[in-house]
Amino acid sequence: MTVAAFMDAALYDTEFGYYARTARRSGRAGDFFTSVDVGPLFGELLARQVVEMAGLLESPVDLVEAGAGNGRLSADILRAIRRTHPALYDRVRLHLVEISAEARAAQRESLGDLQDRLASSSPDLPTGFTGVLIANELLDAFPVHQVVMRREGLREVYVDVRANRLTTIEGQVSTPGLSEYLERERIALEPGWCAEINLRAVEWTRAAVQSMTRGFVILIDYGHPARELYSVTHSGGTLTTFSRHTMAGPERPGATPAWLERPGEQDITSHVDFTSVQRAAEGEGAAVLGFLDQTYFLLGLKAAEIEADDLKTRLALKTLLMPGGLGSTLKVLILSKNVGTPALLGCSFRVRVT
Repeated sequence: MTVAAFMDAALYDTEFGYYARTARRSGRAGDFFTSVDVGPLFGELLARQVVEMAGLLESPVDLVEAGAGNGRLSADILRAIRRTHPALYDRVRLHLVEISAEARAAQRESLGDLQDRLASSSPDLPTGFTGVLIANELLDAFPVHQVVMRREGLREVYVDVRANRLTTIEGQVSTPGLSEYLERERIALEPGWCAEINLRAVEWTRAAVQSMTRGFVILIDYGHPARELYSVTHSGGTLTTFSRHTMAGPERPGATPAWLERPGEQDITSHVDFTSVQRAAEGEGAAVLGFLDQTYFLLGLKAAEIEADDLKTRLALKTLLMPGGLGSTLKVLILSKNVGTPALLGCSFRVRVT
């Protein structure tokens, strides 16, 4: 099977999949750490951007979170809006998009007294909505095809079973879409280079923009522009795993890749090609308003002006903003559809990726 098919089963199988079997995988007790795990501060800052965007739209406003998990981020955003802009809170309709039944079942507990704003909880995006769509660390968890360039041409990596063990083999590419993807982005892999191609991220982006009538999209994820992702810097590929806050190290020649071990019991992820995501969005009528480090996005939202009187808040700010951590490794892509190209708070400090 392709690496994409293996990842799809290992992560999303309804019975054995890593994400399907529990409501929450991040945090100190989980396998990895996200901006949401820092505390409510991240959601409070995002709320400032949502408020500004909502002011440019008609009433009511749909707030859609894709890959919502148990709904913690949306809960943090809504609590901040209710506290600072109660009139807007009454106009918000919340849609939580999550494929895990376990996570969906936990959403009402996360929302608590915010449940009056919940309009839908579903595996699928709502259609025809006007508002703000947020996807925080969603695209990097989509199944990817893995390819390797040989002197005779592009080859695809497949998962096979040998001597009762999972292993990888190379073969012909499973779909012409892989070669077309590289050609479209003008990517020239050198012999020996390995790379991941996230066709699902492109498909999802197109569907997301199509599902929106008017509004904004905020995508936050690990990744790079295509020219950097498909370069000598990442010539070994970016497919890796997280387990108990430990990322798998570089693959040893001839060794079983870490992402093949314990399927269903560890996270599998790869960096996002933001160039292809941006191109897919523009192809469906979206405009790009900004692509920048999370640090600069949050500084634009006046994160530096927060009065951090207690140690917990100071540490949260540092975690969200500091280069070398979440601040620079996470990128933010902001899109609009049928609302023009307004200047936004999140892009007011500096529009830059490092």
